[in-house]
Amino acid sequence: MRYNLLFFLLAIVITAIAVIRFCFPSLPSWTEAALFLLAGVLLVMIWVVVVRPIRTLTAGMDLVSAQDFGSRLSRVGYPDADRLVDMFNRMMTCLKNERLRQHEQNTFLSLLIEASPMGIVIFDFDGRLSLINPAALKLLDIPAGHDLTGLTLEMIPGDIAAMAAAIPKGETRILRPADTQVYRCARLSFMEMGFPRPFLLIESLTDEISRAEKAAYEKVIRMISHEVNNSMAGIKSLLETLADIMEGDPAMAELIDSCHERCVSMSRFITSYADVVKLPDPTPVMCDLNTAITRQLPFLEAMLPEGIKLTFTPSPESAPAMADSVQLEQVMDNIVKNAAESILSAPGATCGEIGIAISSAPSSITITDNGPGISSDTAAHLFTPFFTTKPSGQGIGLLCVSEILRRHRCRFSLVTVAPLTRFTIIFPDR
Repeated sequence: MRYNLLFFLLAIVITAIAVIRFCFPSLPSWTEAALFLLAGVLLVMIWVVVVRPIRTLTAGMDLVSAQDFGSRLSRVGYPDADRLVDMFNRMMTCLKNERLRQHEQNTFLSLLIEASPMGIVIFDFDGRLSLINPAALKLLDIPAGHDLTGLTLEMIPGDIAAMAAAIPKGETRILRPADTQVYRCARLSFMEMGFPRPFLLIESLTDEISRAEKAAYEKVIRMISHEVNNSMAGIKSLLETLADIMEGDPAMAELIDSCHERCVSMSRFITSYADVVKLPDPTPVMCDLNTAITRQLPFLEAMLPEGIKLTFTPSPESAPAMADSVQLEQVMDNIVKNAAESILSAPGATCGEIGIAISSAPSSITITDNGPGISSDTAAHLFTPFFTTKPSGQGIGLLCVSEILRRHRCRFSLVTVAPLTRFTIIFPDR
């Protein structure tokens, strides 16, 4: 209202000056001078009341455009304009505090994501990778520092990424890739700027499940071993007494010997399970895998049936690893024995080849065989306690191997990629 009055008065003064100048030229000159003075006063008032506040607010708009929330506007001395300036300064203070709060939250979340033991992969709105934390790189078996920015989930290398890509959005699945590890993977999204932004959570469950499985089968084995051994001890004592009584009856003696032998076999059978439970903790020492396997080769070759050839390819460089030499030999015995049995399990098979290769980056052992391979159904149950495909098997060999390798913190896998089946053991960095 005041602005309109000033402009209205200025218009009247300018009109009066024009009328006096052109219609009443005989009027005294002081009249025209007074009107000019009044027009000047009105112009100054318009500058103070209108132009200066507008210029101040325009400067404030420039500060907002430049996101300079630390600067403030000065009051212009006119109440209405000063209220706008005060409101603008309060708004700038709120924006500065909000930006500081957002920066602190983002810094905290960035540190949390970096330090999280859970793998976190964040994608942009187009489903292309924009952030991945160190834990996710490790779980996906991708070298640290490798740039995956811009890739889609389907383009990320590895079994886990391929399996995660098949998970419907918003769901959580348990993944069991070929490397015997177990993961919980959630494919979720969060809202940003009103749109869902996808991300992936990957958590390793291998140790947790292994501990639960081990606790379960150890309890079962101890209970069965206790009951069977106690029963077998009583039966063997009765058989010995019966043998003394029936000493003059050859037929009965033969029957008693057969029963006694069966009791001994049963005791050996249950003891083989108990040995897995009693497996001692490893005592790892630094060794060269080339030297360790070379020392064991004569025994491995002597153990193989005729017709199966064993080849050894050492690493050109030293392959250092922390390992318990006795338990490592036990692992190699079981793997090579299983490979030989796999080769001979094919109908009519009498020969084959087993290869052992050492690598130094990272230190690893790969055992291959050209047997019939592992079916997809069998692969899903590998390293499950007491699982076996052999008619007379007990499911102890791979159970013992997996237990030893896990205690060594090794990563291992058993897969068939035609024409070879590969058992790969990767030792941890020192």
